[in-house]
Amino acid sequence: MKKLVILLSLFALNSCVVSTATKIVKTTTKVAYKTVKGTVNGISWAVKKAEGKININQLNGDWKVVGVYKSSYDDILKNGKSENIYQATCEANDILSFKTKKDKYKPVHCSTTDADWEKYKFDFGKNPETKERENYLELNKSTYISIINVDDKSLILEGNLIPSYAFSGAKVYLLEKVK
Repeated sequence: MKKLVILLSLFALNSCVVSTATKIVKTTTKVAYKTVKGTVNGISWAVKKAEGKININQLNGDWKVVGVYKSSYDDILKNGKSENIYQATCEANDILSFKTKKDKYKPVHCSTTDADWEKYKFDFGKNPETKERENYLELNKSTYISIINVDDKSLILEGNLIPSYAFSGAKVYLLEKVK
């Protein structure tokens, strides 16, 4: 009888271990699925497109441009690689600034110069340019910038953010929060 109880206990324990391991593998797969990875100045980064509406207040503050990529986010997702073509145009940093409480931003500018504040409109819905449901910014009534993701350290944008790079096919921009 004791052997039977021990056998049943071992079987139950074994099935629990297997189901837990299966859950871990499924979760790891979900996290890695649709994630873009890259390297900027020897620092690796990975980003997954935001699911649902982001907290717009996370945009508030100054962001420095650290990466500019030629392909779209979806192309990078498919191919897994894209070349960083960013070259600083300033002695200091190329900065993008947001004041979310006033719905204003300063386009990419040198941190040593002053730029004028412009209005923007944030929306989560069907982006008129990409026809996808996503977070996006409407600038100047005709330019739409997709917000791929934002957190307290990095911001990934897709669109015609810096016109001088648009001619070279740049679409994805990696920005770092300035402290």
